[in-house]
Amino acid sequence: MRYSIIVLSFNKLAVTRACLTAMVQESVLDGPTELIVVDNGSTDGSGRWLEKELPLIGKGADVAVQVIRNATNVGCSTARNQALARAGGKYVVFADNDVQPCTLDWLTRLRRRIEEIPRAGMAGGKLIYPWAPHPIQCAGVGISQRGHVCFRGRGDARDKARWNKAEPVQCLISACLMIPRTLIKQHGGFDEAFNPVQYEDFDLCYRLREAGWEAWYEPAAEMFHHESVTTQGSPSIRNAAVVIRNGLRFQKRWRHMFGQENGPAESECRWRKIDVPPEAENLLV
Repeated sequence: MRYSIIVLSFNKLAVTRACLTAMVQESVLDGPTELIVVDNGSTDGSGRWLEKELPLIGKGADVAVQVIRNATNVGCSTARNQALARAGGKYVVFADNDVQPCTLDWLTRLRRRIEEIPRAGMAGGKLIYPWAPHPIQCAGVGISQRGHVCFRGRGDARDKARWNKAEPVQCLISACLMIPRTLIKQHGGFDEAFNPVQYEDFDLCYRLREAGWEAWYEPAAEMFHHESVTTQGSPSIRNAAVVIRNGLRFQKRWRHMFGQENGPAESECRWRKIDVPPEAENLLV
């Protein structure tokens, strides 16, 4: 098995159906691939669709499908670790259920970036919004010396030269993240202290980087990302409180690294609000 693609699901069946169908049917698969979906206690029929319909879609594309259904929302880190325990691919790929391929050979491009750079331990693509002219949502992540987060390139044009070169970055987000399975097994999966969500991916990136591996941003692999659909509306998640709590945990744990790095200026870490056009509301239904 070359790739194990891991995706989490919580309600929002229309989103999950559109994204997983596109991911399976449109991705160029240059090796045996499995898709492992963890449903975190959905109540809108998502679990039934995943178990009955998704395997048929996977069979048509020669993608093996596994579905794990949790009775409740056990948290992002726990769910991903459940999938990791079953993954058999040489490369593990984490993706959100609101991501769709733009570059159809995105898997190949991320894999080659890892294989061609001796110390590359992970690779992530350029995430762009699904509405024209497709501004950038995230071109890798920077962490300021005070521990504040910068989604590089957020809101900029997708063809801006600054964001169209492959380079090592401080962090990558798990909306589209590839890591060799042996590496993540060696250094551990996602820390469940960061449940239910937020900062678990940055923590993993820093853990691997502390061990000498690099996180590489690969702009040639573009993915549409609707942003925050995966966690919005989860009744058990008070997003602002979770961001603050897990942000402080991350800062305390990794200040010895980001405090010494040449990260972005504090002014670059101010969250840039992106106006969503009315037509974008219908892109996933």
